[in-house]
Amino acid sequence: MDHHCPWTSNCVSHTTFPHFLRFVYYTCASLLLLAYHLSTRLYAVYEARNLPSYLGPSIWALVHLMVLTLTTGLLLFTLSILLVTATQSLFTNTTMIESWEIERHEALVEKARYLGGYVHGPGGRRVRIQKQEFPYDIGIWKNLVQGMGGGNVLAWILPFGGGPENKSGWGPWEENGFEDEGTQWPPVDPDKLPRSPPQVQDVLGGNAFIHGDDDEVQAFKKRQQEDYKRWETMRANDPRAGSKLRSSAATTTSKKAESTEEEDGDDDEEWEEGIDGEFGWTNSDGDRLGDYGVDEEAEIIVDDDIPLGELLRRRRVVVSKQD
Repeated sequence: MDHHCPWTSNCVSHTTFPHFLRFVYYTCASLLLLAYHLSTRLYAVYEARNLPSYLGPSIWALVHLMVLTLTTGLLLFTLSILLVTATQSLFTNTTMIESWEIERHEALVEKARYLGGYVHGPGGRRVRIQKQEFPYDIGIWKNLVQGMGGGNVLAWILPFGGGPENKSGWGPWEENGFEDEGTQWPPVDPDKLPRSPPQVQDVLGGNAFIHGDDDEVQAFKKRQQEDYKRWETMRANDPRAGSKLRSSAATTTSKKAESTEEEDGDDDEEWEEGIDGEFGWTNSDGDRLGDYGVDEEAEIIVDDDIPLGELLRRRRVVVSKQD
């Protein structure tokens, strides 16, 4: 398929392209002949511009002449462009749709040049883009013979000349050999690739959804293993984990029972009293983390993750004790 022609209400294809080309050619030739006769008539009217009006054409004849001249000029201009484009497609053995594919591929190659040779498709998948040559441009003469259905030049211009047979449209098509045999054309369009389902792989004993090429996956696994080991080390060396957290809570509670005049937070610089008077943190409504299903004793607090406001509060406690 080359394109769909609304004038003929038909698709221009491998077998109908010669008829379409002859149709456009003879239309342009007819319009050019009409433009010649109109220009001759306009010149005669211009030469008689100083004669009395009753000797010249009527006003309606002049309006008709101007409208016909403008319409002819516009159609001749547009169809001439179409004739040149169709002839160029015949010389290069390229359909209109294939010319769009060539432009798209050139744009992708230019984009990939600034992105390291890759562009991203659906789901973040990286697709490698390489420059490919159009494989079906086999030389001007062979292109003409293949497009017009034979080597008889006289039959190319006859109004009722033939065209390629239906069976010739099934191929295989002759290629110019610029690319390796079996190279796909048109090239892959990353925007039209189907979104592949996520692949499940075992990462550190668990399942994770990952995507990307092998280098990205290996780099991610390496960073994940380092983070996992660092987290295990901090968990093992945290003095406030497990039983130490519970013993610290018991000590703080006994101190509060001995002296009720101590200010809130003076008994332990790291733990605070809740709004209900018991040990541990509560929000403004008196709710604890345990009310939301969080195991408070299993929580591991790393100093680097403590909010700035909490550090300032602890600093004020230390200063007040020194005073």
